[in-house]
Amino acid sequence: MRKMTRYVAYFRVSTEKQGKSGLGLAAQHTLIERFVSDGDEVIAEYVEVQSGKNDERIQLWKAIHHAKRSDAKLLIAKLDRFSRKVSFIASIMEQGIGLVVAEMPHATDFQLHIFAALAQEERRLISERTRNALAEAKKRGVQLGKNGKVLAEQNRRTANERAEAFRPVITPMKEAGLSISEIARRLNMAGFSTANGKGFHPQQVKNILRYLYRGKVG
Repeated sequence: MRKMTRYVAYFRVSTEKQGKSGLGLAAQHTLIERFVSDGDEVIAEYVEVQSGKNDERIQLWKAIHHAKRSDAKLLIAKLDRFSRKVSFIASIMEQGIGLVVAEMPHATDFQLHIFAALAQEERRLISERTRNALAEAKKRGVQLGKNGKVLAEQNRRTANERAEAFRPVITPMKEAGLSISEIARRLNMAGFSTANGKGFHPQQVKNILRYLYRGKVG
C-alpha cells in the first residue's frame, strides 16, 4: 500500500489586488488540486503577496517550518510563481524538505535547477537586448515609433536573437520528435514566457523553429 504524502502548499501573488480578487490564486489552486492524489493530504496553505523579485518571504518561511515539523513536502503550483532567481530556489532546496512543483510532478531537483537557470538567463538576455537596442537608437538619434524601417529591422533582430536564446531548449525537443503543441506546453510548464510576458502558443513555437531551421518547419 502506498504511503500517504503530506504537503504544505505555498501560493504567491504579485499584488494585493490579485490576493483579494483570487484571480492569481485560482489557477494555482486548480493546478494543486489536480496534482494531489487520493489519499494524500494538503495539511496547510500559505499565501504570500510579494513580487517575484523580492526574496523576503515571511509566509514561505512559515510554510517551510511547518513542513519540517510535520514531515511534509513543500508544494507549489508553478516554478515561475515561486521565484525568478536560481540562487533563491537552490537555497530553498537546501532546507532539507522536498520541493514539489504541481505543474512538473516528475521533475528532479537537478531538472528544477536547469529549468530555473534557463528561465533566468532568457529573461536576462531579453532585458539586455532591450536596453542595448534603445541605447543604440538614442545614439543614432532615432525617434522611436516614427521610423518604421528602423523599428522593423530592430524587431527582426530581436526576434532572431530571442529564437537563438531558445535554441538549446527547443532543439532537443524538436529532434526528439515532440509536436509543436507539446513543445509549447513544456515551455509553459518550465516557466518560460513570450516577449510579452505571456504563455507560449504553438504558432509562437513554430515561428522560433522556422528561424532555427530556416523555414523548414511545416
